Amino acid sequence: MKKKKIKIILITIFSIILLGIIFVLGINAYVKTSTKKQIIKDTTSYNFEGFDCIIVLGAKIWSDGPSPMLADRLDTAIFLYNKGAAPKIIMSGDHGQTTYDEVNPMKQYALDRGVASEDIFMDHAGFSTYESIYRAKAIFQSKKAIIVTQEYHLYRALYIASKLGLEAVGVASDPRAYAGATYRELREILARNKDFVTSIFKPKPKYLGDTIPITGDGNATDDK
Repeated sequence: MKKKKIKIILITIFSIILLGIIFVLGINAYVKTSTKKQIIKDTTSYNFEGFDCIIVLGAKIWSDGPSPMLADRLDTAIFLYNKGAAPKIIMSGDHGQTTYDEVNPMKQYALDRGVASEDIFMDHAGFSTYESIYRAKAIFQSKKAIIVTQEYHLYRALYIASKLGLEAVGVASDPRAYAGATYRELREILARNKDFVTSIFKPKPKYLGDTIPITGDGNATDDK
């Protein structure tokens, strides 16, 4: 009798775990399939019309500048800007501490490659993908944006944008392989589930503030 009870408990635990895995993988698949058509594969023939900005999602800054992943995002955004896909760029990243700053090096990288300072807006409170997209719409008043990041990350960013009412397409910045790709892919499954739930409740970011319309001068976001 005791063995039978133990067996039932084990089967129940296994079933709960299995259902949980199916649920997590199901949401992951839904986020990816619902946004994959918004990822632009051929930027040479796509008609970029009516976009008001390019959103570059932040990543690690190294001591000598942007990490390879971030540099690739920036290079893609600069290419699109020079192509005339959108007139402004939002550099959105973590600048929550004086000792760590993603956005000023992102802007400097673009300045060094010929992007006009007034066309670069810095979002100093882009602490997460959700907050970056929320603030692009709420603070910078973007209505139609091009989101630039690596493809694995684009699905989630585009899903958040659709749920927050920001019309968006994505351009992937994957010109090379990156170390730790498998780990990031696995972590992203959980991140997609997290932001699937977040996008239902739509909480406000940690910081909002006054609006800074993307149609204006990006120098208004300078802090130095």
